[in-house]
Amino acid sequence: MKKTFLTVALLAAAAAAQAQKRTAFEPGQTWPDNKGTHLNAHGGGVLYDKGRYYLFGEHKIAGGKGNSAQVGVHCYSSQDLYNWQDEGIALQVAPAGSGSEIEQGSIIERPKVVFNKKTGKYVMWFHLELKGQGYAAARTAVAVSDRATGPYAYVKSFRPGAGQWPLGFQEAWKQPVPGEKDLKWWTPDWTKAVAEGLFIRRDFAPGQMARDMTVFVDDDGKAYNIHSSEDNLTLHVAELTPDYQGFTGRWNTIAPAGHNEAPALCKRNGKYYLITSGCTGWDPNAARSFVASSIWGPWKQLDNPATGPQANITYNSQSTYILPVAGRKDAFIFLADRWTPKNPIDGGYIWLPLSFEGDQPRLQWADRWDLGVFDAARAKAVAN
Repeated sequence: MKKTFLTVALLAAAAAAQAQKRTAFEPGQTWPDNKGTHLNAHGGGVLYDKGRYYLFGEHKIAGGKGNSAQVGVHCYSSQDLYNWQDEGIALQVAPAGSGSEIEQGSIIERPKVVFNKKTGKYVMWFHLELKGQGYAAARTAVAVSDRATGPYAYVKSFRPGAGQWPLGFQEAWKQPVPGEKDLKWWTPDWTKAVAEGLFIRRDFAPGQMARDMTVFVDDDGKAYNIHSSEDNLTLHVAELTPDYQGFTGRWNTIAPAGHNEAPALCKRNGKYYLITSGCTGWDPNAARSFVASSIWGPWKQLDNPATGPQANITYNSQSTYILPVAGRKDAFIFLADRWTPKNPIDGGYIWLPLSFEGDQPRLQWADRWDLGVFDAARAKAVAN
C-alpha cells in the first residue's frame, strides 16, 4: 500500500512539474517538452507558420550509434518559444537494408523547413551522408509534406552546381593549372588556387560538395541553400527553384578557403548577416561573422560575434540557425548546439539574443533571459 501511495505521489509531482509553464530561456540547461523529456532536436531550425513555431532537429539516441540517423527528424511546436509540444517524428528513416538514401544508419544533419506559398508545401532540406560512406557523399537532400508537422516524404538528394560555374567565375579559371594538385595546403599559393577554383574544377562534373547547411527565404520569396563545400573550405550559396525542391543553377562562393561550417543567416535593414564556426570537428571554436548587401556577395568578414567568458569557444557551442522573432522588429535569436558525440542524446541547446553594434552582430551570455530583452533594446534605441 505504501508503494502505491508513493507511486501516485511521484506521478502527481511529475505531472505538476510538466504543468509548470516556462517563462524564460535557460541556455545549456535541460529543456523539457510537454511530456517532461529533454528536447531531441539537434542541429535544428525553426519555422514560424500560422501563429506557431515549429522546431525541427536531429533525433538522437544514446551511445555512439546516435551520431547516425537511427530514427529521423523530430518536430516540436510552440506558441511562445519557451514551451514545446512533442509533435513526433516528421521524417522517418527508411528500414535498414532498404537501399533508400535515408535508410537507418545514414547521416541526416541540420534539417531546415520552409513553407512554399506557391505550392502550399512544407519543404525540408538537410545534409545527407549515405550509409557506410562516412562523410564522403557530401549531399544535400529534400523532403516535402502537406503539413508542417509531417509526415515528410523523401524526394531526392543533390550535389549542387553540377556542370555549372559560380557567378563571376573567370574564363581563365575554368582550366586546370599544372601542378595545382601538388600545392601545399594553407600556403599563399594554395589559398589563391582555392579562390580561383581548385576544388570547384575538381567537382564540376559530379556537382559540388554540400555538408553543414541552412535555408534562407528572402523578402521576395526566393529561397537559398547555404552550405559548406570544397572539403569544408568554402561556403556556397545556391538559389532554389520556385517550388524550393531543386536548384536553378545560380550559385556563388563565400569566403574561399576560409574553412567555415555551421552557417546561420538573417537579414536586417536590407543587409545579410552570416554567422559560422571554424572546422574543429565536435570541439567548439570561436564563431565568425560576415555582412553583405547582396546574398551573392561580396561578403565582408567581421569579428567574432561572441563576447565575454568563453567567447573563444562560442560558450561551448556551435551555430545552427538564426530565428527572427515574429511580431518584433529586428529581434533575432541565435540558436546553437552543445555536441556530446559520446552520448549524442545528452546534447544541449544554447539560445541567446542576437544584437548589433552597427553592422557587427553581438552575442552576450545570459543564464536566463526572456523575449522582453528585445522590447527593452528597442525602447533604448528609440530613446537614443
